[in-house]
Amino acid sequence: MNFLNLASRQLRRDFTTLPRVSQWHQSPRVASRPQAIRTMRRGFAEVRNARTGADAPLPKPKASTALRRTASASLPIRSNPTPTRSDIQPVFTYATAERYVMQNLRHSLPEGAVLLHDAWWVPKWTDAATGKDGEVFVFANGSFVCWGIGEEGAMRFAQEVLAKSGAEIAPLKEPETEDLEFVTDPEENTRLQGDLIVLGRTPPLSSEDTMPLELPPSVLPSETVLARYAFSHALSRSTALSGLESSLDHYLSSVASLPHNLQKTGKPGLGRRALVMKLGELMRFRQGLNLNRENFSDTPDFYWSEPVLEAYFNSLSNALEIRSRTRSVNDKITYAAEMQSVLRELLTETSAHRMELIIIALIAVEVVICLIRDGPELWEMAFGKTEEEQPAESTEKTYQV
Repeated sequence: MNFLNLASRQLRRDFTTLPRVSQWHQSPRVASRPQAIRTMRRGFAEVRNARTGADAPLPKPKASTALRRTASASLPIRSNPTPTRSDIQPVFTYATAERYVMQNLRHSLPEGAVLLHDAWWVPKWTDAATGKDGEVFVFANGSFVCWGIGEEGAMRFAQEVLAKSGAEIAPLKEPETEDLEFVTDPEENTRLQGDLIVLGRTPPLSSEDTMPLELPPSVLPSETVLARYAFSHALSRSTALSGLESSLDHYLSSVASLPHNLQKTGKPGLGRRALVMKLGELMRFRQGLNLNRENFSDTPDFYWSEPVLEAYFNSLSNALEIRSRTRSVNDKITYAAEMQSVLRELLTETSAHRMELIIIALIAVEVVICLIRDGPELWEMAFGKTEEEQPAESTEKTYQV
């Protein structure tokens, strides 16, 4: 116990000898310490920045939104070029309508275009502005995929070929785009690595009939044309789905005020005709998502007999999250349908209440007319004749006798 008392006294004495807060601020020794720390930190930061700049990898191009999480997987290919590997080239997808009439494109496409399974394949398309050559796959879902051609070249293809063909059905208000990149390397296997498509060796196909016997000359190697077709098919689906997502978001924003109106005024703020039109638009969205030939959630029948091409198609479809996006769109449509079903029931109840009031008013009018026309007779039937009328009737009977 004595030891504890001595220790507490010593701590109290040491504490009283400490300088006050004002003395700490006035001490030049303590005041200069943060400055020294800042100087040291600045020096370390300059050294770190210098090292980072020296060891920084090559600049990486912009990745698609759905591929951004796995984009770093392509850094080994981007930062380590080889003699057999080509330069990095763009893959650009452009959607301009809900669908294309493929027969109408036959006479508008350049010479050499062939129908490759479910798409028109343009093996060589020269961008007149840049002079670059590339190829184009046009799909019936309202989108096309350009290999080796950037955004400006894709826009010119849409203006010079598609707009003049009359093949666009329900053009989009704003075109949807999806950009990716690819390289060719005969020493590598064809695959999707991160956000980069590698075109190289492909395993043999299951059926010889899958590859056409005669192919026109193309800008890119003909050995990987079906691999490019499979990747293009997945890209076109993603872009077409983006167009549907944008249209649905615009639709949902147009009806977003309905719950607020119900909360504030007790009325939906839309007439019966306008609400029925909104329901029809919603049904069209669901039909375009699930019932059309281009079903976003299923693998096309063409790939069932070709596991190699199916792997290419599924790898890019999974990276673009097409299935989860399709489920999300279906959930949004379901919510909008439920909301408008409630509003339709409210309108039905309002209409039924109005009809009841009209029927009651008509009955009241009929009652008034009956009282005016048959009032005296009804009175006699209910209460009998009055005293003034009875003598007159008796005199009439006497006269008749």
